[in-house]
Amino acid sequence: MKDELVYEILSAVGEIPAGKVASYGQIARLIGRARNARLVGRTLSLSEFYGDYPCHRVVNHAGRLAPHFPEQRALLEAEGVIFWDNGCVDMDACGWEC
Repeated sequence: MKDELVYEILSAVGEIPAGKVASYGQIARLIGRARNARLVGRTLSLSEFYGDYPCHRVVNHAGRLAPHFPEQRALLEAEGVIFWDNGCVDMDACGWEC
């Protein structure tokens, strides 16, 4: 993966305000790659090698958390993100309108 694409994705993620979340697909659309939500997810899994970005603010379209990111929920709750009883983020209340 080219570094410029990685930084384009991470730059978009860096714009998500505290207390809000975006979906992988939303980030893909923001960078002009609407059909590449999985690419966004794969990139975020490698983000630690590129700096400090708020990757915990990205969830799937239904508000489900990343399966291999156990700290994600605690980080989001600390920012005031609301969760449903099923463990998904309340996307209506906490979705980022960009």
